[in-house]
Amino acid sequence: MALTESVPTAAPPAHEGILRRQSLRESAARTYARSLPIVPVRARGLTIEGADGRRYLDCLSGAGTLALGHNHPVVLEAIRTVLDSGAPLHILDLATPVKDAFITELFATLPEELAEKGRIQFCGPAGTDAVEAAFTLVRTATGREGLMAFSGAYHGMTAQALAASGGARHTDVVRLPYPYDYRCPFGTGGARGAELAARWTRSLLDDPKSGVPDPAGMILEPVQGEGGVIPAPDSWLRRMREITTERRIPLIVDEVQTGVGRTGAFWAIEHSGIVPDVLVLSKAIGGSLPLAVIVYREELDAWQPGAHAGTFRGNQLAMAAGRATLAYVRENGLDRRAGELGARMLARLNALAAAHDCIGDVRGRGLMLGVEIVDRDAEADATGARPADPRLAAAVQHACLDRGLIVELGGRHSAVVRLLPPLTITDEQADAILDRLADALTAAVRTTPGPMGPSPTTTRGISP
Repeated sequence: MALTESVPTAAPPAHEGILRRQSLRESAARTYARSLPIVPVRARGLTIEGADGRRYLDCLSGAGTLALGHNHPVVLEAIRTVLDSGAPLHILDLATPVKDAFITELFATLPEELAEKGRIQFCGPAGTDAVEAAFTLVRTATGREGLMAFSGAYHGMTAQALAASGGARHTDVVRLPYPYDYRCPFGTGGARGAELAARWTRSLLDDPKSGVPDPAGMILEPVQGEGGVIPAPDSWLRRMREITTERRIPLIVDEVQTGVGRTGAFWAIEHSGIVPDVLVLSKAIGGSLPLAVIVYREELDAWQPGAHAGTFRGNQLAMAAGRATLAYVRENGLDRRAGELGARMLARLNALAAAHDCIGDVRGRGLMLGVEIVDRDAEADATGARPADPRLAAAVQHACLDRGLIVELGGRHSAVVRLLPPLTITDEQADAILDRLADALTAAVRTTPGPMGPSPTTTRGISP
């Protein structure tokens, strides 16, 4: 009887095994890994190389953490210097030369009013820890409990940070309207919508029958990131500062994602000229490593030793990388560069919106940009807004990945394509990002059926 020879089969690529084991062993709470099934093995600047050999343009930048992109030389050199020096890597809240240099550089970038009479608290590794610290601080200083926050906000994943975020329910946080031109809660948009939002806030605080007690503080984002890249009007931010100052309510500004040049100014508060009572900082201030702080007015410094602590609040490598990043952005004017390049990118995105009826709105500030994807077959409401289309947005994200572009989704219905490139990108790289996005958008519209089936056209006046 003849023997049957077995035919050897090729082993699956190593990266497929890694992804399979991740899906089997990691929790159901993982997020980015679901929509971005890649295995990064090398990275530099804007570019990530996957284990499969493919190269990607990274417009996620660690959710805004990588101001200088991946593995920037000044960051690597700062880390190597600490490692080679024999300095301790873990120091709790003790003073060190590395820590002193970081604080000095950070304070050199702050508004003069805050830098001169400010205090800093190191809060642990993540921005949500800093948000929790800010809440503890203002509650201690005022003796009050309640907080004011805004619809669409995102402040972190710990209990109180979540309570102040947009998706919270049944908390002691009073929810206020945030100006949102495209989906204005008052149906007006523009300056009128922002003015009505400010009036609503003032009315709640001044009406003795509003049911809203004097809060311990108000927290806001100058640009809502996870909420859909929604910049607050400068005039509205100034109104919030006036309202809180008049009523002696500490104003907390969350610059975890907007800070370190992202919006075209070193800190987003500079656009409006306001100075908050508490500034919450994380992400880019650690130069890609975990670091979070709050900086606040000295008169709020009423808490007792240990009132807010954390074992890993003394990360020396993060402080060194952070100091190097802050200095590089400041010395090279990358904040101004982000504003100029972001304006050019926004202009191209507006041209893209004019050609594609599935784009409801484009917006942003500096290199923090968003494209809101809407149902191209639905009727617009009285203000011109159409329902969000999260399915098409997900298809755009997938098509971007197929074309070597990493983007994130955000917004109320996860229908906003977010662009957060590093501040170091070149004009040519910016063009490549937008070219790939445009191509992905056309492909996604062509292949994604609308509510009534496939659309006969992909763009206005352009046949598929």
